Amino acid sequence: MNHGLERKEVAELLLERGKLTPLQFEQVRRRQERLGIPQHRAIVDLNFASEEDTWRALAETGRYEFVDPTALNITRETLDLVPLKVIFHYHLLPIAVNGDTLTLAFSEPPRQMEEGNLRLILGKRFRTVLATPSAIHAVIKKHFGLGAETIQRLREERGGAEITQEIVFDVKGRETDSALEATVAGFVDQVLQEALRLRATDIHIEPRANDVRLRYRVDGILETVPVPPDMRHLHAAVVSRLKIMAGLNIAEKRLPHDGRIAMKTGNEEYDLRVSIMPTKHGEAVCLRILGRQSLFLDLGQLGMEPNQEALFSNLTALPQGLILLTGPTGSGKTTTLYAALAQANDEGRKLITFEDPIEYQLEGAVQIQVRESIGLTFAAGLRSALRHDPDVILVGEIRDFETAEMAMRAAQTGHLVFSTLHTNDSVSAVTRLLEMKMEPYLISSSLVCSISQRLARRICRHCAQEDTNIAPDTRQEMAEALGIPPEEVRASVGRGCIECNQKGHRGRIAVYEFFVLNEPIADLIRPGLKTSDLREAARKLGWRSLREMGWLKVQRGLIPISEQERWTRIVDPEALQL
Repeated sequence: MNHGLERKEVAELLLERGKLTPLQFEQVRRRQERLGIPQHRAIVDLNFASEEDTWRALAETGRYEFVDPTALNITRETLDLVPLKVIFHYHLLPIAVNGDTLTLAFSEPPRQMEEGNLRLILGKRFRTVLATPSAIHAVIKKHFGLGAETIQRLREERGGAEITQEIVFDVKGRETDSALEATVAGFVDQVLQEALRLRATDIHIEPRANDVRLRYRVDGILETVPVPPDMRHLHAAVVSRLKIMAGLNIAEKRLPHDGRIAMKTGNEEYDLRVSIMPTKHGEAVCLRILGRQSLFLDLGQLGMEPNQEALFSNLTALPQGLILLTGPTGSGKTTTLYAALAQANDEGRKLITFEDPIEYQLEGAVQIQVRESIGLTFAAGLRSALRHDPDVILVGEIRDFETAEMAMRAAQTGHLVFSTLHTNDSVSAVTRLLEMKMEPYLISSSLVCSISQRLARRICRHCAQEDTNIAPDTRQEMAEALGIPPEEVRASVGRGCIECNQKGHRGRIAVYEFFVLNEPIADLIRPGLKTSDLREAARKLGWRSLREMGWLKVQRGLIPISEQERWTRIVDPEALQL
C-alpha cells in the first residue's frame, strides 16, 4: 500500500471510487466538524454509502485487513479465548488463532492504549483486522444470544453463580432490587434497539416450558432471535418492566393487558402498542412499533407508479366521494391512508378520523378512538361527526351495513370519505358492498375509487444482480402482462451481503391496484353482479390487476420473482382436488 494512500481520508477514497458525490463529500465534512464524529460514522449516519464500502475504505486508510466475520466459520473454542466481558466492552471478535497470535476483528481501529490493555488482559499477542459493526453484532448475537451482556452482568452481581430460578421484581421496590431493575431495564432497551436496527414492525416475547422465544417481524416475516438460555428466569421481570413502562398493573397476571409506551431514540419518536396475554408458561408479550415521524411519507415514497401517484393525488383533492383501501392485515393500508390524509390536510379543510385504535398522531386532525363497549361505534361516531362540519373523514374500517350506509351517505353530501374494506382485490369491493345489502344506486353515486395493495420485500440495492433462472412459463406470463417480447423480460435477485444480513432483500415496497368507478362501470352495478363480469368490463377500460402491477416491479428490478409469487400467486383449482 503506497504512502499517499495512507494519508487519504475515508471520504476522499469513497469520492474517488464514485461512492460519494462532491456534494455528499462536503456534507460529510461539515457533519464531521459540527458534531466532532469520525468521517466513517458521518457517512453511514447520512446513508451516503454502504457500511461495507465505508469500512473497507476505513481499513485501507489505517492499513488494516478488512474481513466479514459472518462469512467465516468461527468456532466456539476460538470465541472462548476472549472473556465475554472484553468482547462486549471493546466490541471485538476473536476470529482465528495461529500459534500464540490471536486475530481480533474490531469495529473501530483500537487506540494504542487499548491495544496495551488488551495484551495485558489476554496475555497473548494479537493481530488487528477491521469488520463492520453490523457483522460483529450479528456474530455476537448468533453465538451468545441477544441480551448475553445482561446475563453476564447479573451473574457478576451474584458472584459468578448461574441463574437457576425465576427472578421477579419486588413490588415494594426495596433498594436491594435497584441493580436488578437496571439490568432488566438494560435488556428491554437492547430488545427495543435491536428491533429498530432491524426495522422490525412487531416484537414477540413468548415464554415456553424451558426457554423464551424472541421474534421480530421484519419485512412482514417473523425472524427468531437467539437469547441466552438463562433468559427464561428473567422473563417475569422483563414483563413487569414492560408493564411499568406502559402503566399497567404488574400484579395482575391472569387477564390480558393492553397499553402504550412512548419512546425516543435520537430525533425519532415511536409509540409502542403493548399487548400482554396470559399463557400456560407465563405472560406472552407482543409490541407493535409505530413510528410517529417516519410514517408520513410523500406519495412518491409509497411505491405507486407515476400514473397511479397522479390519480391518487387527484383523489385526495376531491370535494366529495368514497375512497376504499382493501388488502389483508399488514399490507400497509394504514400508511397509505395517512399519506392520503397528510396530502388532504390543509388549513382550509377540517379532518375527522374514527380509528380502532388510533395508531399515529396526525397534526391538524380531530382523531377519535372508537369504543364499542360504550356505544361509540364507527357508525355512531360518523353520524355525530357529520354535525361537526368536517370536509374529510377517515372511517377506520367498514364492518357492517350501518357503517357502510353512513359512509356512503356522507360521501354523497359533500364529504370526502376514506375507509378500508377486507376484500382480496379492488374490484371485489363493489360485490362485497352488494353482499352487505347496499343499494346499487348508493354504491354507483358515492364510490369513486377502490384501491388494493400488498407489501413486497424489496431487493437489497447493495447486492442486487440479474436473475438468470427465469422459468419459461414465468417469462411468457411477464411478457404478456407487460406487452413486451419474451427476450426483453428482466428480473433481479439479491445474493445476500453484510448490508441486508445475507438475506438478499431489505425494506418493502407497496404494489397497488386501482379500480376507478366511471359511468360504464357504474351502469353495471346491480344485485347479483359477478366479480368476474365486473373485472372483465374494467379490463376493457384499462384496469390492471395486482399481479400485472407486480410484474412491472419485477421488470424494474425492485422485487424478486419469489416475492411476486408469494403475494399474487394464482392457485389452480385442479391442484386442490383430492
